[in-house]
Amino acid sequence: MNGDWLLRGRDGRLCVYQPSGDAILCRAELGPDGPWEAPRRIGGDQKLRPGLAVGAGADGYAHLVAWRPTGRGQSGLVHSTHFRPRLAPLDWSPVGHPDKKGARTGMPAVAVDAQGRAHVFVRNAGGGMSVLAQKEKGGWEPWQDLGGADVQEEPAAVTGESGLVELYAAADGVLLHWRQEKPGARPVLDARTEATVRPGTLRALATSTEHTTLFFTDRFGTLCAWRPGGAPVPLVAAAGPGPAAAVRCVIEGHDCTLLGQRSADGRVAFAAYPTEQEAAGAWWTESGPAVTDDTELALAVDETDRVVAVTLSPSAGRLLLTRRKDEPGLALRAWQEV
Repeated sequence: MNGDWLLRGRDGRLCVYQPSGDAILCRAELGPDGPWEAPRRIGGDQKLRPGLAVGAGADGYAHLVAWRPTGRGQSGLVHSTHFRPRLAPLDWSPVGHPDKKGARTGMPAVAVDAQGRAHVFVRNAGGGMSVLAQKEKGGWEPWQDLGGADVQEEPAAVTGESGLVELYAAADGVLLHWRQEKPGARPVLDARTEATVRPGTLRALATSTEHTTLFFTDRFGTLCAWRPGGAPVPLVAAAGPGPAAAVRCVIEGHDCTLLGQRSADGRVAFAAYPTEQEAAGAWWTESGPAVTDDTELALAVDETDRVVAVTLSPSAGRLLLTRRKDEPGLALRAWQEV
């Protein structure tokens, strides 16, 4: 999965999106702090290929994008909107292919601008990035080629506090950054920096009114942070091989960035530091039971501003959750199966 697959809806309820075979399921809280409803399949009998992208806007609406088979060796992208966790998402709607037709080209990414328009990013057959943007009054603009070459399969899309959409992607020895210059504009490539990135480790987060920050693991196994305009900053040795989840939260009255990652020991590790102050350093603390190698982690903040962490293990079929305790520091409750 790519993006924030644990989201807080506009009604305050948390919702999880998870793959299950050739389908995507959603589960929502029935009330504050649970319990949770049973899984529901999105879009009826529509069969999907592996890979789900999720993004949400300031309006709390979730936008989901996935590939579906359209013929022998052919795929096309489909989109669904989920307006509220307790409601059923809309059916999957075809949105095309960056090359008009062809095979799956990469993992999509989704960001939603201040006007509530979803922007779908995906690698094209030429090895660059393409974007498909919603119109403000319905429908979609034509696909646009954003350039780039030999980009890795999984980009990271994010919406800044300005409401403008940004995109990060890794290529051979370089990180690339695209940004909208004004609402509704085509994102343009505005920054690049030398970096050797471990594939599948990009994670972007809005960290101030001026900046978004990209987290990634380099070839030495170091978790780094990059803000366009500067150089990547080594933060801490990566806890494990996969991508880091990230969320901003308040700890002891300070704006902090909390990172989470499945550790090499098979547990979940957390590290926090003052937002955009990487020089302060960060240290991992492991939590919870051992998880499987395919476990993915997501972080969010609930309606009471408590951090919530969820792990999903497709092979074990388990969804585990913990919340921050109502006490100083970052103490977490015992992990429980949802």
